[in-house]
Amino acid sequence: MESVLDVDLLPEPRAGPAASPQDVLDLLRTNGGRVTRSRRVLLDVLFEASRHLNAEEIAEAVARVEPAVNMSTVYRNLEELQHLGVVVHTHLGHGPATYRLAASAHPHLYCESCGGIFHLPPAVFDELVGVASREHGFTVDANHFAIPGRCAGCVAKGVPPAAP
Repeated sequence: MESVLDVDLLPEPRAGPAASPQDVLDLLRTNGGRVTRSRRVLLDVLFEASRHLNAEEIAEAVARVEPAVNMSTVYRNLEELQHLGVVVHTHLGHGPATYRLAASAHPHLYCESCGGIFHLPPAVFDELVGVASREHGFTVDANHFAIPGRCAGCVAKGVPPAAP
């Protein structure tokens, strides 16, 4: 479950190559994948999500429509969608990985005191990504992990970071 505080500092998600569930289904077919009812439902869940969801939350949402789908099916589908570049996963704090459409991927800050998640615009790490590439030939995935720290509210109140 996502934290109590979820601050969105982003514009609306940008459209990517997979702008609809049908685009993803076409991509799956093009790459030799099968189009199943469970995949359709899982894609609907991802496209309708207004927040990051972990695999269990995705499975629960899918099961409301397609009760026979189990966790291993959800994980296999998420893995295939990641491989195709449709979905990315992010580690937000100490909880399970969360999933989101790649077209709306963005970096995060995570407050270690209150658990707040702050969504940042993708350009916030452009300089770091550029330096890593130019000077080290390194490709940075700035969306994979949240940057831990303490939010302004917790700093002002003197709230210490929570124990992991």
